[in-house]
Amino acid sequence: MSDAPKIAIRGLKKSFGAKSVLKGIDLDVRQGSSLVVIGGSGTGKSVLLKCVLGIIQPDAGEILIDGDNLLKLSAFDRRRRAREIGMLFQGSALFDSLSVWENVAFRLIHGEGKSRREAREKAIECLAKVGLAADVGALQPAELSGGMQKRVALARAIAADPNILFFDEPTTGLDPITADVINRLIIERVKALGATAVSITHDMTSARRIADEIAMIFDGRIIWRGAAADVGASGNPYVDQFVNGRADGPIKMALRAV
Repeated sequence: MSDAPKIAIRGLKKSFGAKSVLKGIDLDVRQGSSLVVIGGSGTGKSVLLKCVLGIIQPDAGEILIDGDNLLKLSAFDRRRRAREIGMLFQGSALFDSLSVWENVAFRLIHGEGKSRREAREKAIECLAKVGLAADVGALQPAELSGGMQKRVALARAIAADPNILFFDEPTTGLDPITADVINRLIIERVKALGATAVSITHDMTSARRIADEIAMIFDGRIIWRGAAADVGASGNPYVDQFVNGRADGPIKMALRAV
C-alpha cells in the first residue's frame, strides 16, 4: 500500500444560500485503504461525497485523484476519471424498469459500449461475487428483498472493475445479520479489486467492520481521524458521544446554540 494519497481533499467548502455546510475539509485517502467518514445527519457527509463525485460543485478547495485536481479537468478528462469509480448508493437506487442483470450491466452497456451479451456475462459474474445465483439476473428489483437489492447494488458498483469505491450508508435499513453480510461482502470486494474505498455512515458497527481508518465530520469540519481500532478511545468528546450514542454531550450543546 502506497503512502501517497489516492484521494486528497484540500480546503473544501460548500454553502447553500446562507447555510455553510462544508467549512474547509482536509482529508487524504491512501491507495488501497478503506476510510469511513462518520457523523450525524446534517453534518455534511453526503455533501462531501457528492462534491467528490462531481454531483455538487464546491465553492472552494481542491479534490485530487492521483494528483489531478478534478475541479480543473476538462469535461472529457473528468469523465475518464469517473470511469475509475464505482458507487453504492443509499437505498440501492436500482432502476425499477430494468431487470437485475440490466441494472448491474447498465454502465457497461451505456457507458462503455459493450454488447448486451458481453455485459450480461459480466453482470452474472458480478452477481456470483456477491453470492447471488445467475437466475436472480432475470428478476425485477421489486422481487428482491432489501438485502438482495443491496447485493445487486454492490455488484453494479464493481462491474467496471473500479479502483475507487464509494459507499453511501451501505447498511441503512437492513437488519443486523443482513448488514453484517453486506459489510463482509464490501470488505471482500474492496480487497479483491485492490480498490481505495470511502464510505459514509452513522452505523458504528459497520464503520468499525469495514474501515482501516475512521474520520468524524461535525459542523462542516473533520474533527478527528484515526485507526478504526482507536475510535472507542479517541479522547475527543464529540467522537466519544457519537460512538456511544449518548444524548448528553457537546453535540447536543452545539445544537441548542443554533
